[in-house]
Amino acid sequence: MCDDDDHDIARRALFVTGAAAALTLGSVRFAAAAGREEGAQETRTLRGTLPTGSPDFVYLPVEVPSGVREFRAAYTYERPSVPAGTPGNALDIGVFDERGTELGGKGFRGWSGGARGEFFIRADEATPAYVAGPVREGTWHLALGPYTVAPQGLPYEITLTLTYGEPGRAVQPTYPPSRARGRGRAWYRGDCHLHSWYSDGRRTPAEIGALARAAGLDFVNTSEHNTHAGHGHWADVAGDDLLVMLGEEVTTRNGHVLALGTDPGVFVDWRYRARDNRFGRFARQIRRAGGLVVPAHPHATCIGCGWKFGFGEADAVEVWNGPYTPDDEVALADWDAMLVAGVRDGRRAWLPAVGNSDAHRHPDVVGLPQTVVLADDLTREAIQEGIRAGRSYVAESSALSLSFTATGGRGEHAGVGERLEADRDTPVDVRLEITGAPRCTVRFVTDEGLLFTSGPLPETGTGVVEWRTTPSYAAYVRAEVRHEATTPPLPGALAAFTNPVFLGRA
Repeated sequence: MCDDDDHDIARRALFVTGAAAALTLGSVRFAAAAGREEGAQETRTLRGTLPTGSPDFVYLPVEVPSGVREFRAAYTYERPSVPAGTPGNALDIGVFDERGTELGGKGFRGWSGGARGEFFIRADEATPAYVAGPVREGTWHLALGPYTVAPQGLPYEITLTLTYGEPGRAVQPTYPPSRARGRGRAWYRGDCHLHSWYSDGRRTPAEIGALARAAGLDFVNTSEHNTHAGHGHWADVAGDDLLVMLGEEVTTRNGHVLALGTDPGVFVDWRYRARDNRFGRFARQIRRAGGLVVPAHPHATCIGCGWKFGFGEADAVEVWNGPYTPDDEVALADWDAMLVAGVRDGRRAWLPAVGNSDAHRHPDVVGLPQTVVLADDLTREAIQEGIRAGRSYVAESSALSLSFTATGGRGEHAGVGERLEADRDTPVDVRLEITGAPRCTVRFVTDEGLLFTSGPLPETGTGVVEWRTTPSYAAYVRAEVRHEATTPPLPGALAAFTNPVFLGRA
């Protein structure tokens, strides 16, 4: 083992001028492969310290000679005690190959964040979250992401190992089909925010597929943090009864966004902050790749999770994420405020809401909640169109079903995400049919606020709730189904909610 010079950047002055600034350390070199036996290895170990105020990304160039079969990296770092309320050390890791680290470039080969202490890449195989393929000659870059740094600094140790020899045979990925056996135009249930062991989850794709089927889901969307490396490992999970869409959770330091249903093999970069004005470029990339742009858990309280890019590029927003919590209540209220602003400004465009589980590991429940979409068929394009149009509602499980409609004086009617064309003073009957919600209450919310609350549903959980209004009194109506309140007068947790039905002339 050979120890390189200490890469202690704490001794250097750091002038961070960009929001997502980066620092490049001195390069690490390995000997040429000539004369080496098949399977011979060479190792370098490097140590350094990242100070408080480090840039978002620190790159370590690695000069890889020809004749390398495997690239392997392992790292550790100190986690000193810190006072309560002070972030401790957390260091992410990934790698870019000889094609470089250019933002949105082709050099990306994997990112495991803080989920793994080591990884390898070969032509025939790679650690989950990394892209298998040849280890070509050139300058590779190990990417370190100091997510948080303790006041004492972040001492780290990196061990790089190259194995020489003939490369294995590259394996071509097999992707799931974009179509399953649907029921024609029908309501389809899905969970579009899930993590497997191809990022920081602990479940295999097969385990997630089994849980999705048990939860009564018709479709799922893969959403690994900052990597597309798992796309080629879901084909065996898909089937006539389960559509598997591919995507990514683009995890920036200023919020997370789901790239929902992109083309297979598409990678979306995450190395920017809101002040860099680069998000629009990557939102357009998601749409060019056939995906939807869906900000995730916009009011989550974890460091870097709150959404700061605005909603001008969004196709939908994730309002409910996992078990219902206060930040979901804030997200719901914020989404409703956007609906109100839209109808009062006369805007025709509006942002539909979805809900997903964000399940990572046991005991996270796949399909809690789930988005129920009215789509023409069980295909990627049809599901996306239903989400984009807002023809959907969110429910805590497949046991709960809703039918929400508005009917005008001449029998015309509209459903979730649609508009009932009616004059301002035309009576409109709003009707919610519900099953699977024992002792829950129903609330009708409009641009004027909460205007109707029902009594508790019976123990059977089945009922019909009706309310009459006019377009002059309610520009839209949406329904909420809530559990019994545990701390009155606060409302109970959501069991389900719908996207709005709009009332009046467009």
